[in-house]
Amino acid sequence: MPGIELASPGFNITFFDLFIQANLLVQLVMLGLLATSIWCWAVIISKVFSYENTRRSIRNFEKMFWSSSSLEELYRKLHNREISDMSAIFMAAMREWKKSFGKGTRSPIALQMRIDKAMNVALIRETSRMEARLGFLATTGSASPFIGLFGTIIGIMTSFQSIAASKNTSLSTVAPGIAEALLATAIGLLTAIPAVVAYNKLSSDANKIGTQLENFADEFSAILSRQIDERTVTSSA
Repeated sequence: MPGIELASPGFNITFFDLFIQANLLVQLVMLGLLATSIWCWAVIISKVFSYENTRRSIRNFEKMFWSSSSLEELYRKLHNREISDMSAIFMAAMREWKKSFGKGTRSPIALQMRIDKAMNVALIRETSRMEARLGFLATTGSASPFIGLFGTIIGIMTSFQSIAASKNTSLSTVAPGIAEALLATAIGLLTAIPAVVAYNKLSSDANKIGTQLENFADEFSAILSRQIDERTVTSSA
């Protein structure tokens, strides 16, 4: 049984060479993984800036909220502005508040329930916006290594077929095919690792922001509940 011959010391090959020499199916796997990686980084960068803008917007709104002399004043300030996150929850509640009192509501409990429902809908809308495209990162992180492994298996099978056809078992013949195959796994890992890390970090950030919004909604609901009680007592006096 012939032994494996040593490769020539001059053997050298680049990543581009490996890609060009790879099987067409393996090339498609690599291109798909590279395209996915680029899209992942676009999502990551977009989310990092988006979350930072959201945190800044929340800080600015909280300053306005606690420094305003009345809820009506803050409502007028925000009425014609673009709103999001915490200010969107505030405006949803205030619209329901003004609409109900404008029609002369007779049930404080029903009004409180409508306000809470309006804030809950706004909260769900904002959290859904923050969590958009995070699922893509999770899917990429879990699937990319297996897609890369699929490319590796195809590449190794093709390499073995070439070895059998040429009947040459030297490393100079075997190594390029094996390297082409392993490149697919490497690209899969390079795609998956940043996606997993980013997903965990961004999910944590989204949960923290979501908790802030929930706490504000609960606190604002209590404030409005007190004002409803005061108006009810005043109107019945």
